[in-house]
Amino acid sequence: MKAASLHQRTARRGEGTGIRRPFWAVALVLLLFNLAACSGRPALHVSTRSLAAGEWPSHGGDVYAQRYSPLASINVGTAGQLGLAWWVDLDTDAGLEATPIMVGGVLYFTSAYSVVRAVDARSGQVLWTYDPHVMPFAARSCCGPVSRGVAVERGRVFVGALDGRLMALDAATGAVAWEVQTFDGAQPSAENYAITGAPRVVKGRVIIGNGGAEFGARGYVSAYDAQTGALDWRFYTVPGAPGTRDHAASDAPLARVTQTWAGDWWRWGGGGTVWDAIEYDPDLDLLYIGVGNGSPTNHMLRSRGIGDNLFLSSIVALRPETGEYVWHYQQTPGESWDYTATQPMILADLVIAGRVRQVLMQAPKNGFFYVLDRRTGELISAQPYARTTWASHIDMATGRPVENPQARYERTGIPAVVFPSSGGAHNWQPMAYSARTGLVYLAVQDFGLPFAADSAQQPQTGVYSSGLAMAGGARFSDADLDAVLSGASAYLLAWDPVAGRAAWRRPLAALFNGGALVTAGDLVFQGNGSGQFAAHDARDGSPLWTFAAQTGVVAGPITYSLDEVQYVAVLAGWGGAWPMLGGQLAEVPANAVGPNRLLVFRIGGTAQLPPVPARQPHRASIPPDNGTAEQVAQGDALYGRYCLRCHGIAAVSASMVPDLRHSAALGAPAFRTIVGDGALVSRGMPAFAAVLSAAEIEAIRSYVIQLARADSEGR
Repeated sequence: MKAASLHQRTARRGEGTGIRRPFWAVALVLLLFNLAACSGRPALHVSTRSLAAGEWPSHGGDVYAQRYSPLASINVGTAGQLGLAWWVDLDTDAGLEATPIMVGGVLYFTSAYSVVRAVDARSGQVLWTYDPHVMPFAARSCCGPVSRGVAVERGRVFVGALDGRLMALDAATGAVAWEVQTFDGAQPSAENYAITGAPRVVKGRVIIGNGGAEFGARGYVSAYDAQTGALDWRFYTVPGAPGTRDHAASDAPLARVTQTWAGDWWRWGGGGTVWDAIEYDPDLDLLYIGVGNGSPTNHMLRSRGIGDNLFLSSIVALRPETGEYVWHYQQTPGESWDYTATQPMILADLVIAGRVRQVLMQAPKNGFFYVLDRRTGELISAQPYARTTWASHIDMATGRPVENPQARYERTGIPAVVFPSSGGAHNWQPMAYSARTGLVYLAVQDFGLPFAADSAQQPQTGVYSSGLAMAGGARFSDADLDAVLSGASAYLLAWDPVAGRAAWRRPLAALFNGGALVTAGDLVFQGNGSGQFAAHDARDGSPLWTFAAQTGVVAGPITYSLDEVQYVAVLAGWGGAWPMLGGQLAEVPANAVGPNRLLVFRIGGTAQLPPVPARQPHRASIPPDNGTAEQVAQGDALYGRYCLRCHGIAAVSASMVPDLRHSAALGAPAFRTIVGDGALVSRGMPAFAAVLSAAEIEAIRSYVIQLARADSEGR
């Protein structure tokens, strides 16, 4: 590929259980020759010492985040003998997204609201529980009070809480060793931020980012001393107000990239939050961060439609000891569709065009599968793995997407149905790579969404500020629904990163599905939104075993071994972004909301989950609909901005959040007390009196009453 500009490439510098109660090291195995013989590719760094010993020591399994296990006693021949060994009930109906860590015979993981547990990995006995009490802050997160896990290192468990605290817990007792507030008071209000991602520990430092671009945050990633909690360095991903200095590791590059921004973006925060993807390459001593979407999403409102807006939607390489910038690659310049580069990254060594390349692989929201040289950031390949109507292809000479001008709704002023949706063709759900097959395994959701600009929107602290028109509470017209759902599909995809094409696809029954694990037994484990946890043949996708989890499974599974017994573990709990929002898009699975559990399987397991209690749908009496057409229309738009992200499109709840159409609180006094005055703040429902007038709250109530009446009449 030709040398690309700064905009595209690099500045090359150097608690009950099933018994009803309640890093890493250097690569151990180099399989370049024998595995290359069966796959045509080298298999470098497949395992680390602790993985080979049967542990799961880090978020991605090994240091290269491949989510591949060398364990093989559960394999294509024995998968059918799998059974439930034990489970742990988790006393929450909010979404579970964490990947457990298993070291020293103990499983460490988070459930919703950043609650941490340590569980005996043999028996399921809960050893300790730590609750940081973040429920009042639940609405800070765009996508539910989820947490993707912990990091464990040198006798400590590190967790980032929803309210911004980073904590070090004693791994034996759960006692707090230290805690520090990571939200920077000098930046936009702390109400704009949340932490849902798992920290990483690299060279004695705990690396953590945050979310909040939907609320007006300015993104950054920070490194804290693992022993003391002292801030070591910070790197901001987008520039602040012109003329200001952060005295941070990012000062030098941001001074140069400010030219890629226009207007008064800093009033909106700018976005670029590092809410999930962080990985470290011990071979090159590089830390890779995936940077999120813009704030607001609408490029015209954010930056007058001008400039690439670095480092939004980019992968950035840093030095882990200093935060020094090394290189970047931007996937979606001037992003305007909530396309992030915060999706999981996998590091591997592949034979490409006859030579071994050290690569970084990512399948981000925008629908293209990227293979980068992880030393330099050079683009090696980028091919669509799902429908991509926003761009036809990636120009390999420049590294830039060739866009469809009609997808730029903010420039044309014409609403557009764009594929992939803002939820992405692939989101945070972990993907896995097997050098045995040479394939990457990931969950794909192939559908689009309508985008329309709201140029009159203004930034508000702690309020969803996308710059998108969400009239109808984003309730879709019949025409929009046809356009969005026509041909919509979801599948488990096996992708060949060398050939740049799909090896196989396995259709899934639900649109929203879980992360992947691949093993030396040639098995791919994956949960799905229809409530099944399954094992597939990694070679062709054939289903080999399924288990009815009684709830949707979206988290990433792991496998580990103790006493020569191999186990598979996964958190089962329906929730997160699309399960919360998508009630109108897809039929909600039966019993989708809980009971949420940690499930652990083994060959010959005989435990049985208790029957799911029958749930009777609750429908409160509907108050008189006294709202005028103008009030309902106003409430329609207000609901879209202030309520939709928790209560769902058109108030169709598909998760733990109450379905407002069936709420007994639709009466005027109760509705005003809850929405305006914050009567339920302690349960995560924020107060809106500071940003919504009494008349606006009444307009939202009128809109919801109309939806409730339509639902009761079957409309």
